[in-house]
Amino acid sequence: MPLRRRLAIVAALAVGVAIALAAMVCYFVVRGQLRGQIDNELTAQATLVQQGDYHSLNEPVPSIPASAGGPAPYAQLVASDGTSGPQGGLAIPVDSHAMQVARGTATSYFDDVHAAGSDLRVLTVSLPRPFIVNGVPQSVALQLARPLSGVNRILAHLRLVLLLLCLGGIAMAAALGRLAARRVLSPLAEVTDTAVQISETDDLSRRLRIHADDEVGQLARRFNQMLEHLQHSRAELDESVRSQRQLVADASHELRTPVTSLRTNIEVLLEGGQLSEEDRRRLLADVVEQSEELSGLVGDLIELARGDLPAGATEETRLDRIVDESLARARRNYAAVEFQASLVPVIVEGVPERLGRAINNLLDNAARHSPPGDVVDVLVDTGGVRVRDHGRGIDAEDLPHVFDRFYRGADSRGQQGSGLGLAIVRQVAQQHGGSVSATNAVDGGAIFTLHLPGTPVGPGSDAYDRDVRATAPEVSLDAPAGRP
Repeated sequence: MPLRRRLAIVAALAVGVAIALAAMVCYFVVRGQLRGQIDNELTAQATLVQQGDYHSLNEPVPSIPASAGGPAPYAQLVASDGTSGPQGGLAIPVDSHAMQVARGTATSYFDDVHAAGSDLRVLTVSLPRPFIVNGVPQSVALQLARPLSGVNRILAHLRLVLLLLCLGGIAMAAALGRLAARRVLSPLAEVTDTAVQISETDDLSRRLRIHADDEVGQLARRFNQMLEHLQHSRAELDESVRSQRQLVADASHELRTPVTSLRTNIEVLLEGGQLSEEDRRRLLADVVEQSEELSGLVGDLIELARGDLPAGATEETRLDRIVDESLARARRNYAAVEFQASLVPVIVEGVPERLGRAINNLLDNAARHSPPGDVVDVLVDTGGVRVRDHGRGIDAEDLPHVFDRFYRGADSRGQQGSGLGLAIVRQVAQQHGGSVSATNAVDGGAIFTLHLPGTPVGPGSDAYDRDVRATAPEVSLDAPAGRP
């Protein structure tokens, strides 16, 4: 059953119950008032009889004036031996209770009786003096009766009116409840329609209108927020799938050349022939170099694939320590290049292994583009890590693409490398809430900056490392043109 119909039914039932209770209260109050008026008239006449000088069963019963309701149409005296004297042409039925009142063993009471086709309201009271009945003094009870036909007609009409009022109220409540439900539930219907359209068209750009700041409005607002999150997640997923496909396509292209060359050299070695020892050694050296190149490319691909996964558990780590370890590695691998560093103690939130890989790639890139005997400057502060070489710099057309996967500038195409190192740096920076940038220094060379939000560590704090290179020589990185 639709929710709108259920709300209409519930509203109709609630109103029906309320009207029914009100009608019952009204009916019984009116009924009590009408019957109470008859009882008061009967009591007034009975009191008059009890106070008067009245001795005979056949003597007419004293009556009350019309202003007090007039005399009761029917009266009857009942002696203790059962003898009765009806007045008004109607004999009132005498039961055991009336006999007990006549004998003085019971008190006065009201009763409804049916006699001669009429409903009567009867009051039975005892009289204070004995009557001479059949020559014997006997106690007597007086019965006064008034017909209930008028009261019953009024109550019958009242019941009909109240019944019609209940039915009309229920019908009106159902109609108004349906209209109110339609108005209240129209935003929910809009939610349903929007959900159906999204499921059919897969369009997450649709949004709901917020009609009011109530529960339904809050539902619409939450629904819009959910759609916003879904759209954002969908965009990220699509971008991830596109990036993965591009990575696979680029990797296939890049792997083809070293694999083909490696296979060719191995086939030549297997054939043997008239190869001299010098040619054999040269081919073996090429095989080793191509194997190392292939291994490095596969490692970088694995690193990029790992980077597309959610970052693992992060921790507070000393960025200057990570850079110091990377510098020790770079000095071993590039003995012909001098590395000068200024390391300010800084704490960052991140994964040390991933940060170390990014910094290693920056140092390797700077070392490869530095002439032998040249200097690479490294600076660590609260802004992150900056690495400057003093090579020929980056061509203007290459600057926007240096962090793209497999991109290699004109001056790098003759060097060994996969073209993935700087792409890994950008990926690590984004995972840690930072960014990367590359620019040319004013007086030559390139500056690569890994921007990371860091907190300085001062002397006296628990995290301060007293062995850090606090006395290291100052390193000045010239700001690029156009930047402070």
